[in-house]
Amino acid sequence: MSGEGKDGDPGGRLRKVAAELSADLAISILFCTRLPLAHALPIEGSDVARASWAMPIAGALVGGLGALAYWIGYEIGLPPLPAAALALAATVVATGCLHEDGLVDTADGFGGGKDAAQKLAIMRDSRLGTYGACALLASFILRWSALASISAPRAVAMALIVTHACARAALPPFMRFVPPARSEGLSARTGRPPSASAAVACALGALALLLGFGPLGALAVLLLLAGCGACMAWLCRAQIGGQTGDVLGALEQASEVLILVAAAVGLRFGHG
Repeated sequence: MSGEGKDGDPGGRLRKVAAELSADLAISILFCTRLPLAHALPIEGSDVARASWAMPIAGALVGGLGALAYWIGYEIGLPPLPAAALALAATVVATGCLHEDGLVDTADGFGGGKDAAQKLAIMRDSRLGTYGACALLASFILRWSALASISAPRAVAMALIVTHACARAALPPFMRFVPPARSEGLSARTGRPPSASAAVACALGALALLLGFGPLGALAVLLLLAGCGACMAWLCRAQIGGQTGDVLGALEQASEVLILVAAAVGLRFGHG
């Protein structure tokens, strides 16, 4: 067989599928991080929606970078607190504060606006307000202290990888079921992910939870994340009539906090 990718050529079809999956992974990494990954074609909003199934993989990569930073700190003799700060710094650099920015804008808008229009206007304002500053501080303190309390490098590595994978796995189903609040903007341009993409993202997130927490722990964390997503869906509908890119960042941050705190209280990760 020539393997030229003609109709009826299994080898050609497999190469096409592999190329599409590779392109989706690259798109998700470019969307979720600031890593210098080359991509030949411009990325449209619909490309991000289709490729959203790979967001948990992009998240696992971010978590892996944080784990590497923690391990380096541990090897040079840093105590858990500064090593955990180093790990958080690595993840923030990798993502360009993408999700932290969304958390800040959402907190400022929801807390400071009187109506939906004013809330959306505040969310577009790049200035940092009191609500946003407090939300960001709480997010960093909770994640930092949770990582430091886990302490053991192997357990911290697993916690970081699972956390970042699962926090991004929550985004595609949220984008699919909660409509955009604006007719323009990042969320509106991206659109609703296909049901298959949302389902695969959920499956990858569930697998990560299972590997990190075991069956019962994974179920408990999954219920917490589902409750968090439901609360965020209700809140953003009540506040601004739907979701935005900032709301997605806030959801990602809330999910990170929940998973790391669950790991810190010892649902499964243990020590070693």
